Amino acid sequence: MVKKSNSACRLTVLTGPSGVGKGTLVKLLLERHKEIWLSVSATTRAPREGEVPGQDYDFMQRDRFLELVDSGGFLEWAEFAGNCYGTPSQPVKEKLSNGRPVLLEIELEGARKVRKSFPEAIQIFLGPPSFEELERRIRGRATDNEEAIQRRLLRAKAELQAKSEFDAVIVNDDLMKALSALETAMGIIGF
Repeated sequence: MVKKSNSACRLTVLTGPSGVGKGTLVKLLLERHKEIWLSVSATTRAPREGEVPGQDYDFMQRDRFLELVDSGGFLEWAEFAGNCYGTPSQPVKEKLSNGRPVLLEIELEGARKVRKSFPEAIQIFLGPPSFEELERRIRGRATDNEEAIQRRLLRAKAELQAKSEFDAVIVNDDLMKALSALETAMGIIGF
C-alpha cells in the first residue's frame, strides 16, 4: 500500500534487511526501466574482488570522504566497521533537476536521514515473507560465518520493526510480484 504520490519528486528510497533481495529486485527494475538512475554510494573501504569503481561504489580516500561530509556533500552517510559509506548529493540533485528518476538503495538509518532532506521522496521498505525465510536466505548465501549471520539477523529484527515508517511496504515472496509492486509504488507502469 502506498501512502503518498511520487509525482512531484522522482526520488525513491528502497531499504530493507540484508538478504531480502534488494539487489536482485533493483537489477530487474533497471533492466526494465533504463530511465531510472541508481545512485552509486561512496565508501572508504577498499574494493572487493570483482567490484567496479563508479559502478558498485565510488571508492575514495577517507580524507576526501570527510571533506565531503564537512561541506554537506552527502544526503546521508554513516560509518560501519571502520569504513564510511554515503550517498553523494550532487549527482542525485543533478539527475533530479534534469527530470530523471533516481533510486537510492540504502540502509535504514540512511533512509531516515534522506527523509529529512527529501520529505517528498517516496520511501519503500522491502520485507521478507517471514523472518525464518530471511534467515534461510542469509544462510543460503554461504558468505558469512555464524557470528556475522547472528549480527545480520539481530539487525534485521530491528529493521523489520521500522517498516511502518515507510510509504509502501513490499513483501518479496515472489520476485515478479515484488517487481510489479515496486513499479506501482514508484508510479511507473510495468510490462
